[in-house]
Amino acid sequence: MPVFNANLLVWTVSAIATGCVIWRPWRVPEYVWAVGAALILTVFGLIPVHIALKAIVEGSDVYLFLIGMMVLAEQARQEGLFDWLARYAVRHAKGSGQRLFDLVFLVGILVTIFLSNDATAVVLTPAVYAACKAAKAEPLPYLFICAFIANAASFALPISNPANLVVFGSQMPPLSEWLSHFTLPSLAAIGLTYWVLRLAQRKQLQQPLSVTLEMQHLSPGARLCAFGIVMTGAVLLVASALNLQLGLPTFCAGAATTGLIHLRQRRSPLPVLRHVAWSVIPLVAGLFVLVEAVAQTGLIETMAHALASVARHSTTGASLAAGMITAIASNLMNNLPAGLIAGSLGKVVELPGQTTAALLIGVDLGPNLSITGSLATLLWLVAIRREGEHVSALRFLSLGALVMPPALAGSLLMLTV
Repeated sequence: MPVFNANLLVWTVSAIATGCVIWRPWRVPEYVWAVGAALILTVFGLIPVHIALKAIVEGSDVYLFLIGMMVLAEQARQEGLFDWLARYAVRHAKGSGQRLFDLVFLVGILVTIFLSNDATAVVLTPAVYAACKAAKAEPLPYLFICAFIANAASFALPISNPANLVVFGSQMPPLSEWLSHFTLPSLAAIGLTYWVLRLAQRKQLQQPLSVTLEMQHLSPGARLCAFGIVMTGAVLLVASALNLQLGLPTFCAGAATTGLIHLRQRRSPLPVLRHVAWSVIPLVAGLFVLVEAVAQTGLIETMAHALASVARHSTTGASLAAGMITAIASNLMNNLPAGLIAGSLGKVVELPGQTTAALLIGVDLGPNLSITGSLATLLWLVAIRREGEHVSALRFLSLGALVMPPALAGSLLMLTV
């Protein structure tokens, strides 16, 4: 088969699969499209089998990280930890919608930073909805917090977003270097997201809340789960400081916390494991294969050399361009494949640390523009639909167009100063 035709087929299959992952035609699960496309590319020889297997194996750290975080998040949900936190926020809002907004935003920051943005979307969202209904508040202004803070705070630490592991892979910088690059951009992203979102929702936040909400006691299992989450965060911070991969420590921490809780309560962990979103793992594996197939065509190499050429003339210019382009690409193809492509650029050529950091900011923060931009936002959409709420793509875009651009611009500017 001529090289050009083979490359065109790879690009076509990958583009169609990515679009189907985002839009889910006929409600077929996302992982089916990603895995199906990977199998098509392999069976028809468009990517060698050993290269496809190598791409899958290279994602092992990401799989372990996701499994550990999902188990921890589901354990916290079943023990009622996040419900308790949400009710605590409602109680201390003292009838003020604006104060409740601030408290939910703060909880969202902490959950995202220390438990990942997917946990904020999957676990905190239904808890906030339940708390809002108990307080007789319109849920959407507070539910939007869960969607936007999940991406805005997702590069504060390496553990805050699985996409961080995808972009850096085995080249994850030490924690001290990470903080030097991302602390100020994270503060800018979080701060600007807060002010724009609160300003956009100010009318709804003026509605008074019910103050009759009763606090429930935090169960022993929830306390133990909270302790496990804190310890997990500590372990991951130490691992990051030692420049170790984060997947295995996260997996071990999640397994140990769940095992300890269920051993103490003398019950099976199967209900927790049954509700973990295992389909995320084959989805990520399939996307790894698709991106590797695209890389084999030489497209990523061409992009990498073009970016490196710009960086040689102006690191700041290359960083700003990289951040904006990956932000746009994340909304067109979802940030997971965009992150995989961004991570592949650094394997082809050596990019300045600032430019690589800008790529990550675009991948993490850019998806706040559209409802299909990130996996976390898609999970958030599923969560609110289960509660009977509906947000159209146009409504999310109208709000995202206000929230994302200033946050992205502020983050990139703080990175390049």
